[in-house]
Amino acid sequence: MSTPKPLENYQSYKGIPPLAGLCSIEDALKPGLVVEECVRRLKRIHYAFVRLHQILTARITAEPIYELKTAFSHHAYLCAEHAAALRTRVAEMREPPLGLDEVPHPALEAFFDEILAAPTTDYLLWGVYLFAIPALDHACEDYMNDTHPLTDAPSRRVLKFARLELSEMLDCGADSIECLLTKENKEGWDDTLHRMLEAAGEIAGTAVESHELYETKFSAKPFVYDSVPKRDERFTDHWNQGVNAEAFLYGERYPAKAKALMMLFKRIREIDVPEMMASIITQTPGKPWGYYRDMSRQLWDEARHAMMGEVGFVALGVDWTTARVTWNWSYRLNTECTPAERHAVLFFIEQGLMPKTGKRYEYEVAAESGLPIMRTIQDFDWADEVLHSQIGRTWLVPEYGGLQAALKYGDECWSRILSNWTTVRDQGLTKHENWWPAVYSQACAAAGEEPDPLVLGYDETYEAKRADVHRGIVGE
Repeated sequence: MSTPKPLENYQSYKGIPPLAGLCSIEDALKPGLVVEECVRRLKRIHYAFVRLHQILTARITAEPIYELKTAFSHHAYLCAEHAAALRTRVAEMREPPLGLDEVPHPALEAFFDEILAAPTTDYLLWGVYLFAIPALDHACEDYMNDTHPLTDAPSRRVLKFARLELSEMLDCGADSIECLLTKENKEGWDDTLHRMLEAAGEIAGTAVESHELYETKFSAKPFVYDSVPKRDERFTDHWNQGVNAEAFLYGERYPAKAKALMMLFKRIREIDVPEMMASIITQTPGKPWGYYRDMSRQLWDEARHAMMGEVGFVALGVDWTTARVTWNWSYRLNTECTPAERHAVLFFIEQGLMPKTGKRYEYEVAAESGLPIMRTIQDFDWADEVLHSQIGRTWLVPEYGGLQAALKYGDECWSRILSNWTTVRDQGLTKHENWWPAVYSQACAAAGEEPDPLVLGYDETYEAKRADVHRGIVGE
């Protein structure tokens, strides 16, 4: 039978956009990819998002630069979400079993292994933002151009949103590279990464495979995760425990506006949570993808909370580096506890924030402070923590046979690292300087107010105490 001639001059009703606005009739008349090819490409694109999530998460803890630590937290979360969306789409396309955890090509695996093993921040930024993400975006663009815009509309929608956020990731990465990259010659590594991609037929496997041999530069030695937190030079006195923020916040004698300032310290101090959670995610293999997506969302939320504290300090005219934003919590959990123990401690803390003495109280203090930015910060901080408590109930509680057993275990794990106040002082790591008067004085000066002598004189430390408020008890 000969090929039929399409109907000429076909028009929609009164010129209304046809086909729900997805494409023109003319574009819809062109055949696109078959389902098998769609699935093959989508699996490889999914693999790229999974590996980028792994790479970025694994570098959060030991990345010293605060802005990159938070950017990696964000971008890892976005990759986790796009990987989840692709898993859902592939499952809709006649593909049992899914095979989504299989390596699609050894050269593609080598490409991401090489970036994972990048020895410095310079090389990592180079590999992720000048090679991996552009190649992934190109694969998504080609897929959207090649597939049928009507029959495969669900896939195009998934990739449209992915490309939107890949573009934002690229912009952030490119700006960071311009600010930070040295003039060190990376042409040799460029060639290595190019050869690996060419051998794999690019991300989606649509190019002709080169079959050329390639040599590894950094991944010849397997990547070893560094669980020890690193900070840039703005963070000083890393072991300082000289200001007990919780005792001040829950002290009845202190005014709400001063308590709001102390809460900003608590927010920016939360940068230690991504440092710790990255270790849980990286060192806990074999979970369903929903676990990694949810944990990455919580990690990203905690990074946002730190940035909310940063913004709040700026709004109140305070240089946050005057405070001592320590790594004591993440450092000790990462080096003294197993991943399961760390997660149990995190869950115990999150549950302790749910009563009226937790996040609700912080929001009420923020509202009473009369500072609009504080109300906004604590409103969303509270909402996020409610979500986090449910994430723990979903993924942790079943492993311990019930809520109370999980809480008991988390309490026990945290109690084992209750306080090293005396130890770090005696080792000369800190003098536990009381930085609060300097921070409070800056805030008062910016507001044109005289410091309250009672607030200015606050000097309670964390000696033999821990920063929880569970059951309404401070420093239990």
